[in-house]
Amino acid sequence: MAAAGRLRRRVLLLAVPWRWRCSPRRGAAGCPPAGQVRAAFLRFFEERHGHRRLPSAPVRPRGDPRLLFVNAGMNQFKPIFLGTAHPRSELAQHRRVVNSQKCVRAGGKHNDLEDVGRDTYHHTFFEMLGNWSFGDYFKEEACSMAWELLTEVYEIPKDRLYVTYFAGDSSLGLSADEECRDVWLCLGVPASHVLPFPLKDNFWEMGDTGPCGPCTEIHYDHVGGGRNAAALVNQGSPDVVEIWNLVFMQYSREVEGNLLPLPQHHVDTGMGLERLVTVLQNKHSNYDTDLFTPILDAIHKGCGGPRYQGLVGDADVGHVNMAYRVVADHVRALCVCITDGIYPGFSGAELVLRRILRRAVRFCSEVLHAPPGLLASLVPTVVEVLIMDVINENEAAFQSSLERGRRIIERTVQQMEPSTYFPAEVAWSLYGNLGFPLDLIDLILEEKGISLDSAAFNELALEDAKQKAGGPPAGQLEDTNTCLDVHSLAQLRSSNVPATDDSPKYAYTLGQHGRYEFSPCQATVLILYRDQSLQKEVGAGQRCGVILDRTNFYAEQGGQASDQGYMIHLGQQDILFPVQSVRLCGGYVIHEVTAVETLRAGDQVQLFVDEAQRLACMANHTATHLLNFALRHVLGDNTEQRGSHVTAEWLRFDFNTTGPVTVEQLQQVEQVVQDVIKRNEVVHTAEVPLMLARRVQGLRAVDEGYPDPVRIVSLGVPVESVLTCNSEAAMQTSVELCCGTHLLQTGAMEDLAIISERQLVKGISRVIAVTGSQAKQAREAGQCLAMEVDSVSLRMKERSASIPEMQNLSKEVGQLTKAEEKAQSMLAKHCNQPVIIDTVPADSLSILMKVVNQLCDKSPGTSVLLLSPQASGEVLCACQVSKNCLPVFSAADWAVAVCTQMEGKAGGSPVVAKGSGNAKGMQRALTTALEFAQSKLLK
Repeated sequence: MAAAGRLRRRVLLLAVPWRWRCSPRRGAAGCPPAGQVRAAFLRFFEERHGHRRLPSAPVRPRGDPRLLFVNAGMNQFKPIFLGTAHPRSELAQHRRVVNSQKCVRAGGKHNDLEDVGRDTYHHTFFEMLGNWSFGDYFKEEACSMAWELLTEVYEIPKDRLYVTYFAGDSSLGLSADEECRDVWLCLGVPASHVLPFPLKDNFWEMGDTGPCGPCTEIHYDHVGGGRNAAALVNQGSPDVVEIWNLVFMQYSREVEGNLLPLPQHHVDTGMGLERLVTVLQNKHSNYDTDLFTPILDAIHKGCGGPRYQGLVGDADVGHVNMAYRVVADHVRALCVCITDGIYPGFSGAELVLRRILRRAVRFCSEVLHAPPGLLASLVPTVVEVLIMDVINENEAAFQSSLERGRRIIERTVQQMEPSTYFPAEVAWSLYGNLGFPLDLIDLILEEKGISLDSAAFNELALEDAKQKAGGPPAGQLEDTNTCLDVHSLAQLRSSNVPATDDSPKYAYTLGQHGRYEFSPCQATVLILYRDQSLQKEVGAGQRCGVILDRTNFYAEQGGQASDQGYMIHLGQQDILFPVQSVRLCGGYVIHEVTAVETLRAGDQVQLFVDEAQRLACMANHTATHLLNFALRHVLGDNTEQRGSHVTAEWLRFDFNTTGPVTVEQLQQVEQVVQDVIKRNEVVHTAEVPLMLARRVQGLRAVDEGYPDPVRIVSLGVPVESVLTCNSEAAMQTSVELCCGTHLLQTGAMEDLAIISERQLVKGISRVIAVTGSQAKQAREAGQCLAMEVDSVSLRMKERSASIPEMQNLSKEVGQLTKAEEKAQSMLAKHCNQPVIIDTVPADSLSILMKVVNQLCDKSPGTSVLLLSPQASGEVLCACQVSKNCLPVFSAADWAVAVCTQMEGKAGGSPVVAKGSGNAKGMQRALTTALEFAQSKLLK
């Protein structure tokens, strides 16, 4: 009883218990949704008991050929239990861990497939909530944590809970686990609710050999009402079910069958999310919870038969309710398995998944009499129900950035003088490079009693907005930190400083699930460049150019925008040097960096590219090659490129033409591109001698100097094939000389839409296009415009309008068209921005307002303010605020603040407003517009 005494004293010393933030009233309409139940479990162990939260492993097992699917939360930790984890691996460093693991039990030792549908609690796919201790805490703490979570956090009535423990086994020489029993009694569980059970119920083994040990299970009585349900525990009663199993690994079963004590004790617990949610939502069946009811409703809607009633056995006439359960369960399993890379097939896990699919189809067709396609139609509902998986994965992805950001903040605060503002440059780096939301930065600083230098931060934001809006103003000199002057270039060469090896920019691969993986690059600082001079050292806060021996950053060239990202000192994770732009000069790659602390020649650094921006550029650059090929295919072989520019948001392509390009021709061009995208052609690249490359028939190259050797990019045809003598392979696809970064397969482009085409000068046209989700938005916008034009046309047909009326209708069509074109161009320019502030030409305030309306319709979460200077010297202003930002952010107040800077007036509602002013104050007005928006959105 010594352990029980220690535990009793520890319980008395506990502080106010950790609570979940949406404590439910049992049986009320406000029962917690499954997402909150899961989140509360993870937060409890992470925040209250210092566990490390890990993401779920995929359901396809890694490194364990004996398993078809991951069927328990402990699968990914088996190397720790078996002692095979490398001592320097990340896995071996774990002490306390918590997660929610995706599990599939269909096939192999644990196979619930045949039981699914027959009752209300078996599943092929389920989520296992678990906490682990690897040589850290043991029985006292594990039981105490479990009891605290269930009774104090989830507020499950104690009288409905029963716990079991191992009763011992004389044949193995094992005595009863009285230590575990005493822990439960000490926690206040009545003796009548603490029950012993034999080996088959309360002793857990990983396999025929290996770690094993006694376990304690927690069971829940659905009926309650003060009755004693001890006799129903472990008897298969649907009213008394196991909800949590705590395994205490303290033995190892040897080949001879004997048990030896383990040198380290471990805890492995597992609680099915579906069963827990059933308890907390006061249901008797897992299928009555919000994890399944949306899917069951979708099945009913799709098949049109009787609704699901929860019937089982003989009461379920015709097995209709069983069919509902089978289909709902199986479509969840199919979605999760396919997402994790397991597809229906003919062996192993693939064969089992094929069986699950066919079983579901059989119940859909023969029992529910559903039309073909019902199963696939349920996928969106499953995605919606299981969206927390996506959130968990994103949370895990942000976790490392969060930890790094916290270290940066801690280090910066330690170096700050008392009573000073937190540096804006550091906050901007956290925001831009690590994806820290601004409100999170403010919150962390507020907790430390520190304020951000908001004025300096707003200046950085304004500068960034101006750069994105169109680069430096006309007449501004090139940046003196990224463009080497002739003397510095000569000095580098005379000092035998080697040119930068930028081959790592091509070092990326297609990983699991088709995701691109970009490897970081380690490099040495060779020299620094500032104010047109080479320097060995640059102090904190100074902007400079950094020349490295090697880099994975793409420097702006070949029409493709440069990479962005950051670098860190090797082994020093808490200081980021943001890389704003990258230039190539005389073979040297210059990274424009703001030094957060002193940077010196000889420093070892690690480089991290902004992967999202790079991938978007890659997609648009490959799309540019496809567009070049498609234009030539549709308009003729005489069509030649005259220029191009590729950014993460859009691509621009200039070409010669003998006449106007028709809408039909542009549609044909789009179709050619989309056909190649659908075929998911491989993008082949190789470096070859320039002389050999120029012999390729059908090669597309612009009139510029190329390096020797030169890089060939060929879509769908290996470079070796196009280089073959007299080969015409390049005539049937896109083959170009190009130094840019490209997709590895065309399918990642998803789509391409041409959003603009116009003649620059006679004989030269320019098209602007977007890819991916932006292309989809462009098509939807085009459809909306077509509907509006059709509406105007119908009004013209329905009445014999007078000439003035006809003129007004014609003008309205023109305004709609202009507004749509301008909105589409603005959307491409400011992709996924929460606030858009810009200038745009507009003939009238009504057109300007329509452009604003169109932008907000296409991007509902965005607030927009546009200014339009007129020939008369007047500036028009129109704005609209996202409803998500009300009431803090008012369009009327925004417009008044902006127009006041132009000595003008404005008015409107909280959502939309307009006004005008004088052109002399337009620059001040733009600055005010951004500052006003930030002051509201940062609150």
